[in-house]
Amino acid sequence: MKTSTLIGLTWLTIAIGLESCNKNSDTIPTVIKTETLPNSITADRTLEEGTQYLIDGQLYVKNNAVLTIPAGVTASFVKKDDAASKGVLVITQGSKLVVNGTEDKPVVFTSAEVNKAPGDWGAVIILGKAPLNIGTGNVEGLVVSDDTRYGGNITDDNSGSIKYLRLEYCGGINPDAEEEWTIDKVSGFSLHSVGSGTTIDNVMVAHSKDDGFQFVGGTVNVSHLIAYNNGDDDFDFDYGYTGKMQFLISYQTELTSNHALRSNALESYNDAVPTLNAPLTRPVISNMTIIGPQGTEITKTNLNQGVYIRKGTRFVLQNSIIAEYPQGGLMTCPRTRPVLLQNTGSEFKYNLVHSDNVDRTFSYDTGSDPAGFNGIVSDPMTRDFALNSTNQNTLIQASADLKLANMYSASGPNLTPLANSAALTGANFDGPNFASFFIVVPYRGAVGSNNWASSSNWAMWK
Repeated sequence: MKTSTLIGLTWLTIAIGLESCNKNSDTIPTVIKTETLPNSITADRTLEEGTQYLIDGQLYVKNNAVLTIPAGVTASFVKKDDAASKGVLVITQGSKLVVNGTEDKPVVFTSAEVNKAPGDWGAVIILGKAPLNIGTGNVEGLVVSDDTRYGGNITDDNSGSIKYLRLEYCGGINPDAEEEWTIDKVSGFSLHSVGSGTTIDNVMVAHSKDDGFQFVGGTVNVSHLIAYNNGDDDFDFDYGYTGKMQFLISYQTELTSNHALRSNALESYNDAVPTLNAPLTRPVISNMTIIGPQGTEITKTNLNQGVYIRKGTRFVLQNSIIAEYPQGGLMTCPRTRPVLLQNTGSEFKYNLVHSDNVDRTFSYDTGSDPAGFNGIVSDPMTRDFALNSTNQNTLIQASADLKLANMYSASGPNLTPLANSAALTGANFDGPNFASFFIVVPYRGAVGSNNWASSSNWAMWK
């Protein structure tokens, strides 16, 4: 049974007080309707615009049900201190989430706290039936059950349609300094084996304590994603994700992350061993902008690389911008460096690449290198490969040389290229990687002349 309560008693009390002072007043106090959602939704359900929703604990949408959320709805998670009790919304296999937000009236998942903080709640988790390279799995950080299972063989599996959604102050399930050689527990917006029949466009994750976006297996294609001031990796890929992605922003103004061991804008791995189990993790990305904190790092923090490719991952990153990360722009490891340099599944082309330390713009994590472990070192071989006439990446000496309108505005960045910016041109969409899904544009980076990421009700830069 649906239960509703009325909040805003303070306003009601004030209104009564005013009424007692002014007998002629026609003012009717505004009463806000709120509802606590159940912990299980098993039949199609459409939420109501104008109602404030509360999620207390873990909410599972199952039994092939469709949860539809209209524009302007906010759902707030009750803060839990225990990681195992953190609030989550789980869309189980066969069920769907339909978010019909707009730029002016987005759907928002946030903390119910007055003083919100990263980690107040856990994640929005979508579980599909698309392939991953471990067959099937159960969500890390939740109880193993049929409701946390993901994986299958339906590449075009459909888990719904999500447009103009913002998540805030999530990421509370992973402990501090978690072992980074295993797959993370769920955080932020977590897509597990989500198929290409699913639509995801205009989603922002802000102030997650851990990862922003997680792609664990699956084939879903996505566009217009923003990760803002998250505590670990902004975009994380695992277990055979093979989707296509365009117009992505990873943006950090925080000088440090006390939560993660190493925080990267984009991090990808294949599996824990690693193996050559198919499908190999291989995101295909165009028009991404990665911006780290302004200025050179004086004291070393946990912020690391713009892009870290490890554990057997293949990847394609093209027509993009990387800037202001303290330890490097692109880093590979012994399992991924040969794949890139020998053109056997990975590509890094037509990008503008900068790092606080120019000598380490292209870096190598020596890891399991037979020559011995020497930590993270500069990588002249990868630099020369990246800058050759085939790959045509450009090494940027200073981030100001990118000539973006305003990278660090207090009201939110304006990443639009100025008239004399190298980012205005130079994009290339030739080849089979870009034969479908992608919109062909002339510019590099996430934003062209139309600043879709400007400050708005949806893209809130605060």
